[in-house]
Amino acid sequence: MTALADAISARRLKKVVLVSKLKSAARARSIAIASDASLERMIREWQAGRRPLVGDYLTLFCDVLEMSAAELGSLPEDEPPEADLDDAMALTRELFAATTLDRSMVTLFEAQTENLRQQDRRLGAQLLLPQTRAHVAQMETLLRHGVSPGTRQPVAAALTEAAALAGWQALDLGQYRAAWELHEVAKGAAREAENATLLAHVTAQQAYVLLDLGQSAHAVELMTHAHAAAGQKLPALMRAWMHAAEAEAHSATGNVSATLLAFDAATSVLPDDPEDPDLPFLFLAAPHLARWRGNCLARLGLDEAITDLTRALETMERGFTRAEAGLRCDLALALSVRGEADESRRQAEQAKDLAALTGSARQRRRIAQLLEAA
Repeated sequence: MTALADAISARRLKKVVLVSKLKSAARARSIAIASDASLERMIREWQAGRRPLVGDYLTLFCDVLEMSAAELGSLPEDEPPEADLDDAMALTRELFAATTLDRSMVTLFEAQTENLRQQDRRLGAQLLLPQTRAHVAQMETLLRHGVSPGTRQPVAAALTEAAALAGWQALDLGQYRAAWELHEVAKGAAREAENATLLAHVTAQQAYVLLDLGQSAHAVELMTHAHAAAGQKLPALMRAWMHAAEAEAHSATGNVSATLLAFDAATSVLPDDPEDPDLPFLFLAAPHLARWRGNCLARLGLDEAITDLTRALETMERGFTRAEAGLRCDLALALSVRGEADESRRQAEQAKDLAALTGSARQRRRIAQLLEAA
């Protein structure tokens, strides 16, 4: 018998009562713990000595049983362990933390990612990137120490979305190395999750780092490879997004015909519903696709870009602050090419104000170049 088992037996605590007391103690300390079923299994293992009682759970048992860590058979806090033991205990804690993962915890991670995504659309990346990176690091640690195949895949899928969001935020702030590395994390997690759709998306998104670095041909190669590798496995909304992303890469190389063909392909497969519950990171409505097309046509110097961009601006939902800044910047460029200098400057000034709200280094750089040219 362990000291913990003796203490529980002496108090004649039934498991359901003990679980209830542990949950109350956890709420008092604002500590997240496992579900009731998982807790009951873990209590059996702690009592039998098959699992070390450490970390937050040790604290909670001390609260509930009114005993010290030493009385429960754990190392006293004022007695530092030897180096080897300390390393073993650290790994044990990390492995143990990973065993608390269940579907409810993954749902919490996904909800946190969605919350950060919604804030990013409205506020930009400047204040949010540190939070997103911490969120990614937490999931990375849990995934590295997870031993159950049944929990690793859901956590890997959640990590893919979070790392891709962090990578996009880093790119928006001009942090190219961080953006590339975060997308590598996302790709590795997508492979672990065995999710072809996620892998195609984050690989194509990573190509935007290449576009910003002026390596347009390599960006086209990476995007088309990601699309071809996924084949027909992709949902319609994702196929539309992939075609449009490829069109943008083609426009950066100056290839007008490839750009137009890719946008035609995107339009042909774009579903009526701009959202897919299986793709919470993706929103692509017809006005957004028109904005995207206008952006590329403006870059190519085609006059019809103004029609697409004006229509997109008129029908665009409010709240997409960074997207609106980009749209007005594109419209300013197209108007400048057509020689409408006054209206071009007006749009660029509005884009500048919006970009200041989001802290987007990418957009501020484009707008500054436009205003300087005007």
